[in-house]
Amino acid sequence: MTDALLHTVSKSQRAYGYIHDRIVDHQYSPGYRLVLSAIADELDMSVVPVREAIRRLEAEGYVTFERNVGARVAVADESEYVYTMQTLGLVEGSAISLAAPLLSAQHLERAHRYNAQLRALLEDFDAHEFTRVNQLFHATLFESCPNPHILDLVHRGWRRLPGVRDSTFSFIPARAGHSVDEHEEILRLIETDAPALEIELAARNHRWRTMDEFVAARHSAHH
Repeated sequence: MTDALLHTVSKSQRAYGYIHDRIVDHQYSPGYRLVLSAIADELDMSVVPVREAIRRLEAEGYVTFERNVGARVAVADESEYVYTMQTLGLVEGSAISLAAPLLSAQHLERAHRYNAQLRALLEDFDAHEFTRVNQLFHATLFESCPNPHILDLVHRGWRRLPGVRDSTFSFIPARAGHSVDEHEEILRLIETDAPALEIELAARNHRWRTMDEFVAARHSAHH
């Protein structure tokens, strides 16, 4: 790779990090118009690496591109969100129930530790940090799933949610406390060797309750 090309790649990476962090921290809220020239000026670079960064963010679902409008921060499409969450509820519930007999004491201890962190975050609520630790909690349970096809579907589901996931708990902060309680219940079922179907349904319903509350809150906000 030539020095000039390396230089462009590193600038594109910097632009990506800059825009990505502002979307995730909600400095650029859903629907916000991303003016490439203005961002390039802020970063003291040409528009080329900024455009590269925007393309990458578009591929990851953070940004949408409309003709005559340009790049905007993606607004969660409600039906897309519902389809993804319904599917994720099914496949993640299945993955956790299959993983349950394989989870070691260390796995469960780690899951309890993450959930304790989540409970502590409720005091001075930080939706972004809550979302990050919440994902670590879930991954601790589903990553041991012995079926690689189901695990692949779980990973795909999580990847489809990036822009929405961060805004979910900021939009329905009251859901966070219930979510932590439901985590405790899922761990209790695993630790008491509950039937696989019971574990699966608890994990599925946990996911679907978040979906239902998010959709209800969006509807009431629009009326």
